[in-house]
Amino acid sequence: MLPETFLNELRYNTDIEQVISRYVQLRRRGRNLTGLCPFHSEKTPSFTVYPDTQSFYCFGCGAGGDAITFMRKIENLDYMEAVRTLAERAGMAVPEGTVDDGSRQQKARILELNRAAARHFHQNLMSDMGRGARKYLVGRGLTKATVVKFGIGFAPESWDDLRDHLRGKGFTDQEMIAAALVNPGKNGGCYDAFRNRVIFPIIDLRGGVIAFGGRNLGEKGPKYLNSGDTPVFKKSRNLFALNFAKSTKRPELILCEGYMDVVSVHQGGFDNAVATLGTSLTPEQAKLISNYTKTVVLSYDSDGAGQTATKRAIAIFEDTGVKVRVLSIPDAKDPDEFLKKFGPQRFELLLEGSAGAIDFEIQKLKKGYDMDSPEGRVGFLQDFVRLMAGIPSPIQREVYLSKVCRELEVDKQAVALQLETALRRKKNGEKKRDARELRPFTARQASAKTDIEKQKHPKYVLAEERLIAYLVRDPGAWDWVGREVTAEELISPRDREIFQAVAARLSDGLAADMMSLSGVLGEEAMARLSEILASPGGENISAREAEDYIRTLKSFYTEKTKEQVGSMEEEDLRSYIASIAAKKK
Repeated sequence: MLPETFLNELRYNTDIEQVISRYVQLRRRGRNLTGLCPFHSEKTPSFTVYPDTQSFYCFGCGAGGDAITFMRKIENLDYMEAVRTLAERAGMAVPEGTVDDGSRQQKARILELNRAAARHFHQNLMSDMGRGARKYLVGRGLTKATVVKFGIGFAPESWDDLRDHLRGKGFTDQEMIAAALVNPGKNGGCYDAFRNRVIFPIIDLRGGVIAFGGRNLGEKGPKYLNSGDTPVFKKSRNLFALNFAKSTKRPELILCEGYMDVVSVHQGGFDNAVATLGTSLTPEQAKLISNYTKTVVLSYDSDGAGQTATKRAIAIFEDTGVKVRVLSIPDAKDPDEFLKKFGPQRFELLLEGSAGAIDFEIQKLKKGYDMDSPEGRVGFLQDFVRLMAGIPSPIQREVYLSKVCRELEVDKQAVALQLETALRRKKNGEKKRDARELRPFTARQASAKTDIEKQKHPKYVLAEERLIAYLVRDPGAWDWVGREVTAEELISPRDREIFQAVAARLSDGLAADMMSLSGVLGEEAMARLSEILASPGGENISAREAEDYIRTLKSFYTEKTKEQVGSMEEEDLRSYIASIAAKKK
C-alpha cells in the first residue's frame, strides 16, 4: 500500500488537465475542458475533464477515472507503473518497499533480457560472423558511428544462437518467449525468432530496449520482421528513434516509412526523423507525435502504397492539432535513396519546400484527370468540392477555392454554390452518423449492470448516485451519513462496491477523492464513479437533499409487498434481508 503522505503529495503535484493535455487537445468549456476521446474514434468531442474533481469522463465510450486511471489506459500500464510515471513527472520518489504485483518485476526482467539481447546482436555484427551484414550496411552507406549510435546488430542464420546465449545469462525459455525473442517449438522447446537479419533495437523514451526490428539478408521470409507485442511493447503506441528525435532543435518531426530511412536521415544530419514499427500510422502514434511537435513532415515512399499511406496519415493527424506537410521526393523512391544521390543540402531544400496536406491532396486529384479537357476539369472540380467540404476551416476553404478557380479560369461563384450544397449534405450526414454511433454506447458493456438496475429501479439508483457524489464532494458528511445508511442498502452492485470503498476510507479518517480510490477500485468502477460525478445535478447537493436520498433508499425495502419480495432476484433478495437484519441491530 502507498503511504497516505505520499498520495497526498502526489495529489497536490498532479493536475489532471496537464496530464491529459499531453495526449488530447483540450478546449475550455466553462469550468471544464473537452476534447476528442483518445480511447475511441469520434468526430464530435464527448471527452470531458473536470478540474474540480480531478476526473475525466467520456460520454461516448464510458471511459473515466482520475489521472492514474488515464495513464494506465493511455500507456497500457499497471497501477504502480502509472503512479511511478506521475511521480517522476512531479519530481517525486515512490517510497521503497511499496507492495507491487508481479507485472512490474516481469517487465523489469524483460527489459533486462532485451538489453542483453541487443548487446549480443551488436557483438555478432562486429565479429567475424557479422562480416556479411557489415558489408550490407556499408553498401547502404552507413558509417560505423551510425551503426554504434543506433546499436544495430546481427542475428545469424541459427535456430539457437540467441537462445543459448541468454540461457547462459540465466534467463529462462519462458522469459524469452514473453519477450518475443524466441518462439515456442512443437516439442516444448523454443528457437530464435530473428535469424539471418540485420537487427534494429527499438528504444523507448527512458532508454530501455523494448523490442527489435530485423531486416532480412536472405531470400526466405518477410523483408522486415518486428517483435510482437509484449508486456513492455505495443507497436501501435511506439515510434522508432523517438528517443533521439525528442531532443531535436528542429521545429518539426519527419515521419518515415522504415528503419533504414530513419537511420539514413539521421546520418545526413537530420535528427528529427522517426518511423512506425511495421504497421500503418495509428491514432496513438499520431497523438504521441503531437506531444513533441506541432508540425510533421510525411516522408513516405513515392510508390502507390506510399501515397496511400500518406493520405491515410493526413486523415489521422486531423484530430491531433498537428500541421501536416508532405515531402515530394523527385528522382528517388524514398529519403534514403535521395540522400545518397543528392546529399543533405538538397534534402534540406526539399524539407523547406514541402507542401501542405491540402496542396498534396489537390495535386493528387489533378493527376487523375486530363486537365486540358472540359470533362477532365469538371471531374476534378467535383472531387475538389468534396475535398473542400471536408476542411473545417472556412478561411482555408476560401483560400484554396480562390486559388483553384483562378488557375482553371472558372467562375468562383458557381463552384462556391456547389461547395455550400456539399457542406450542408456533409453536416446532415454527420448528425445521422453521430446518432448511430451513440446508440451502441448507451448500452455499453462497462455499465451494463448499472443500466439494468436503472431500468428496473431508476428512482432508487439515482438516489444512491447522488449520495455517493455527496460523500466524495463533502467527505465531512460521513459522520452522520455513516450512521444512517449501509452499503447493503444500495441497489446497484457496482454502486455498492464504490460506496463500500468510499465508506472504508472515510471511516478511517482518510481522503476519498478520485486518486485515493483509484488504488482500490477497478477500471470499470472508476469509470462508473466518474460518470456519477459528471451527472448533472450532483455538483451542489445539500445535507437536506442527502437526507431525502437516504429515505428514498430505505423505502426501497419498506415499500415491498410480499409478492414483490417473492419475485425479487437473488442478489436483490440478499440485499433486502441484509438491510432488515441491519435495522434490527
